[in-house]
Amino acid sequence: MQNPVDTSSMRLMAIPRLAAGGRWRVEAMRTLSEPCFLWFTKGQGRITVAGVTRGYTANNAVFIPAGVMHGFEVGPQVFGTAVFFGRDSTVTLPAEPQHLRIREVHAQQELNVCLDMIQREMDSVTPAHDRAARHYLGLLGVWLERQVAKASVEAPRPDAARRLVARYTALMEKQFRRGVGVGELACELGVTATHLTRCCRETCGRSAIDLLQDRRIFEARKLLSETDMPIGRIGASLGFASPAYFTRAFQHLTGLSPSAFRRAP
Repeated sequence: MQNPVDTSSMRLMAIPRLAAGGRWRVEAMRTLSEPCFLWFTKGQGRITVAGVTRGYTANNAVFIPAGVMHGFEVGPQVFGTAVFFGRDSTVTLPAEPQHLRIREVHAQQELNVCLDMIQREMDSVTPAHDRAARHYLGLLGVWLERQVAKASVEAPRPDAARRLVARYTALMEKQFRRGVGVGELACELGVTATHLTRCCRETCGRSAIDLLQDRRIFEARKLLSETDMPIGRIGASLGFASPAYFTRAFQHLTGLSPSAFRRAP
């Protein structure tokens, strides 16, 4: 089994490495317990954050707060840097997700220098290198705040569909382990399941049930690959009514049974 990643401290990682344990680790709907910043410098793809799908390309910066559901494509041509701030970060960061297209060359260079300095200090053994890395991380937070301020001048207000789907993904994250269905979640949001699904298809091209099942199966894959928990207990912990139902749902989405997935390299 893989060792769980320590999310208590900051770290930088090349974006392709995020998918080293399988592309499902970045493409499936999931949340993190810490804020994350993605800086794409090469390639293109689609990224879904809080139920809204947008295309990304080089010089796109994406900030994802802790607890916000997301997933993105990582093709063979995609490159960039992921910054994880750690659960105990004191850096001032936006409260909402951000997707920024950085067109100014000066702003791109400023960010690249900041990331290089964070990495250099993290790799260093000189005195106070850890404190220097945290200060540079704070400068990254300042850079992000300034870019968000620039973008907000022209950014349109999210429409009703996007606001509803963002509420749906937030509620889903709190309740997906209970085995709740789309109908129950839609009721809590004060809308019909049909309307919720229509809005999900409008914002990300997927149905409400697809998002819910993707989130549950991601968690199942994570538990199967990183723990020794019995398969039956994993299904029960995620709200599946029976081991057979869990196996059918897992195999439908992944093409493998839970036991075959666990045995795979």
